[in-house]
Amino acid sequence: MKAIAVYCGSSVGASPIYREMAIQLGKELVKRGLTLVYGGAKVGIMGIVADTVLEGGGEVIGVIPSLLEQREISHQGLTKLYKVETMHERKQLMIELADGFIALPGGPGTMEEFFEVFTWSQIGLHQKPCGLLNVNGYYDHLISFFEHMQQEQFLAEKYFKMKLVAAEPAELLDLFDKFVHPGLKEYQSLSSS
Repeated sequence: MKAIAVYCGSSVGASPIYREMAIQLGKELVKRGLTLVYGGAKVGIMGIVADTVLEGGGEVIGVIPSLLEQREISHQGLTKLYKVETMHERKQLMIELADGFIALPGGPGTMEEFFEVFTWSQIGLHQKPCGLLNVNGYYDHLISFFEHMQQEQFLAEKYFKMKLVAAEPAELLDLFDKFVHPGLKEYQSLSSS
């Protein structure tokens, strides 16, 4: 792995632990020589992760759509900042640039990005690891929902196991190093009698 995409909030959240864990993740990326790929903003824990990697001498690639660039929230001190037209282009480029995907705490945008890369892996558009950094139990309810999807047979066991979860950045990145893709999604046809 050479680059990790991080999806996370454009705010700092209610607890100082979110800021602290964003810093810890940034330091761990630098320690392992991994480039950060992220949404290109200077705000929230997005900006904190980016600043931490830059301060540690690491590389940071941002991808920001013109809509957000025009709102003057883009980070101007990055190693590279790609400016794209749409959110779809942003997500596509981030997927191409990264070798794995981590969701720090965030809102609906973070969830949407995480579920897209997870689904793309499931159907074979990539075979890269997807992980939740479960800071302060932030993703406990989502993890329970994954269990519910599996129990209700809307998520096969091999794809349930594809979701990597850890409370610490080093632990999650260790799981990424060991990740083996379970293979393409198979569909069962319903036979009519």
